[in-house]
Amino acid sequence: MCTVVIRVPESPDDATRLLAIRDEDPERPWNPLGPWWPEAHDGVVGVRDVRAGGAWLAADPGSRRLAVLLNRADASSRPESELVSRGGIVLDAVAGRSPAGEPPTHGFNLVEVDSFGARVLTWDGENLRTTELAPGTHMIAHDDVDDAGTPRIARWLGDFRAAQPTADRAWWMPWVEVLRRSAELEPTDDRAIIRDNRPHGYPTLSLLACVASVSADGVDVHYGELAEPGHWGGLHLA
Repeated sequence: MCTVVIRVPESPDDATRLLAIRDEDPERPWNPLGPWWPEAHDGVVGVRDVRAGGAWLAADPGSRRLAVLLNRADASSRPESELVSRGGIVLDAVAGRSPAGEPPTHGFNLVEVDSFGARVLTWDGENLRTTELAPGTHMIAHDDVDDAGTPRIARWLGDFRAAQPTADRAWWMPWVEVLRRSAELEPTDDRAIIRDNRPHGYPTLSLLACVASVSADGVDVHYGELAEPGHWGGLHLA
């Protein structure tokens, strides 16, 4: 039940800004932002899932592409033996190979960003569709883009839209301030962004965040972990 906030600029000359918060089982190991695929994906950096080898978020500065994956429920009747990890989709996306047809995975929302714009590819186990993101600020979680039926989007999208990224290097600080305020809610609250999903039947908590800027000049990504899963204690993005 990850969360992504993304601001698409009015002008293609400006950068697309993205904040992604990862919810995952703390017992599932990961590698922080780094070049974990030097042979198959030279130059790509990302957050690597140790168990399956794929990525939650990845970026290729050379091609100015970034992708991040959010899980969503699906209606697929395929047996687990026919399904593969969703993490490979992220690495394919930054290599320029978007999902097509009927992906052999559980459902997902895949956010793709390049120097030309941004889109969300949604797979629900039956249909794969693409939503091109219009200029402005959007939120994505486990359902559709800007879904008013998702409590955290209904509560916080307006705040993120009002929080203008700054012009300096740490442009993300107004969004981090929204995160801080959102964490005044209990992490089990449906409206929370920093989350403890265990009461909802999932073994996942908010663990880390990345911010990224994508433009014709390149890709700039920063990474930070929460000191305690599912709880706010500040967020240093380096």
